[in-house]
Amino acid sequence: MKKTAILLGATGLTGGILLHKLISDSRYETIKLFSRARIENLPNKVHQFIGDLIKLEDFKEDFTADEVYCCIGTTTKKTPNKLVYKQIDYGIPLAAAKLAKEKNIASFLVISAMGANKNSSVFYNKTKGEMEQGVLKQNIKNTFILRPSLIGGERKEHRLLEKIGLIIFKIIQPLFIGNLRKYRIINAESIAQAMLNLTNHISNADVIITSNDIEKLSKK
Repeated sequence: MKKTAILLGATGLTGGILLHKLISDSRYETIKLFSRARIENLPNKVHQFIGDLIKLEDFKEDFTADEVYCCIGTTTKKTPNKLVYKQIDYGIPLAAAKLAKEKNIASFLVISAMGANKNSSVFYNKTKGEMEQGVLKQNIKNTFILRPSLIGGERKEHRLLEKIGLIIFKIIQPLFIGNLRKYRIINAESIAQAMLNLTNHISNADVIITSNDIEKLSKK
């Protein structure tokens, strides 16, 4: 039976890769994109719903699918206002999870971050941790929260500090062995593939998946 997938965050690095994987995957008959901006030159199997995702409830009628992939995320450079930042990184994934629960969508996957902790004194980590807790409270049957380390890949926007961080991490990466493997750089390609594998092949994965396990799941 052909499936329908919902994807949020298709204009980002990981979301963009996942979109093209979903397009080329014959198991998916329909892909629904919810975003602020239209993506041109996509095939007919992709249906785009354009609007303000902070008001995701406005899309309620069309929020029906077999799976939801949430790749939403911003940066302090793009969103310096902490209130707006939280509306995006916390509010949108939680709203999507609530709609998924209401619409009886059985699978919900969301990208969080290594270090996510609702009790953290660091705003970024605290926001991600609170988002995770909110998503888990929805008790969606197949919930997977992915916590990648620094994400590698070619981004459309220029992120100087992140590029410097990637260079440093690549140099010291051979030192990350054993329990430190979760700190290794992970490519967006691996994250996207792991998400697809989780919904189509793997039935015994942990709900919260750290970076090194994401890498392993991408190869199954």
